[in-house]
Amino acid sequence: MRRMTARPANAHQARLLRLLRDHGPNSRAQLGDRIDLSRSKLAVEVDRLLETGLVVADGLAASRGGRRSHNVRLAPSLRFLGIDIGATSVDVAVTNAELEVLGHLTQPMDVREGPVAVFEQALALAGKLRASGVAEGFDGAGIGVPGPVRFPEGVPVAPPIMPGWDGFPVREALSQELGCPVMVDNDVNLMAVGEQHAGVARTVRDFLFVKIGTGIGCGIVVNGEVYRGTTGSAGDIGHIQVEPDGRPCACGNHGCLEAYFGGASLARDAEAAARAGTSPELAARLAAAGSLGAPDVAAAAASGDPVALDLIRTGGTRTGQVIAGLVSFFNPDLVVIGGGVTGLGHTLLAAVRTQVYRQSLPLATNNLPIVLGELGQAAGVTGAARLISDHLFSPA
Repeated sequence: MRRMTARPANAHQARLLRLLRDHGPNSRAQLGDRIDLSRSKLAVEVDRLLETGLVVADGLAASRGGRRSHNVRLAPSLRFLGIDIGATSVDVAVTNAELEVLGHLTQPMDVREGPVAVFEQALALAGKLRASGVAEGFDGAGIGVPGPVRFPEGVPVAPPIMPGWDGFPVREALSQELGCPVMVDNDVNLMAVGEQHAGVARTVRDFLFVKIGTGIGCGIVVNGEVYRGTTGSAGDIGHIQVEPDGRPCACGNHGCLEAYFGGASLARDAEAAARAGTSPELAARLAAAGSLGAPDVAAAAASGDPVALDLIRTGGTRTGQVIAGLVSFFNPDLVVIGGGVTGLGHTLLAAVRTQVYRQSLPLATNNLPIVLGELGQAAGVTGAARLISDHLFSPA
């Protein structure tokens, strides 16, 4: 596998690379409109990037009067790998330098199997993508894991649902395996970055991304940048208490949001309702499959099952209770709801919205959209590719 042979030599080159990544091929004149450089200095920096091979000429630009210039674009051979590890599945994708997904594979996986087993599966999927012809090798890789990460070192820190992962050198180990630079972050942060780059949050600078999957977490974006906190645990909202002295939670506390909602809690409550005989629809699904999950609850709700609808509304209300506090504190431009449980759709979204609009101050919610994410499963891998490209498109 190969590595990028060059990095931008200065902040101007880094800015040009990110502009070409985010906006596609541009002429020198168009780049000049976007960056504060003299025409001569811009020409020097573009020529140096052409010499490194990080950018290439891309045909004549549209005429703006006078002599026509050439478009330039990022080298079409560049490839980034995005790996999004969830509690119960792993997604692996390859993108080009403009972060267009060229190939994407997913498979079920249990993060509790430990880092060695999980990364064997992830690397096998990456190998399949290479074998399919979308990439000869990778110039960099971004990886998301479902727990707090000490960001500079790329190391998980005491993740509640990831036994065996505490202190595992993910960044170092995967860099050696892949032969390229690697960056690691919390999976929810990367989903937020993915929606910011190519999804519903493209036009805002301050927003919250709430992932409702097996557990619940929140990516916090402030002035366009992810806020991770001092130790990487910012946004761990699944362990905010919603019921004093309530249900025991996997974290060791009682009454946490995650103990009442999220994929694992929803499955448990649905199975309890099925066994109690209060929902014939869920009981039939349990008898057929032997277990229930969020998709079963979504399907039962779609058929009008009152128990399933009540499970979704109650969970959405409790989640909205927590989000309302965040909205009052942070005053974001936008709240995005994503993750596997968003298959519950607009019933969930309506319950969250109702609680937030009811509980938060009108000044914070008058013009606050609360919406579902646009990218679905691609959010995490897109954010992972964006993470590594930000790193590589920085001055060496």
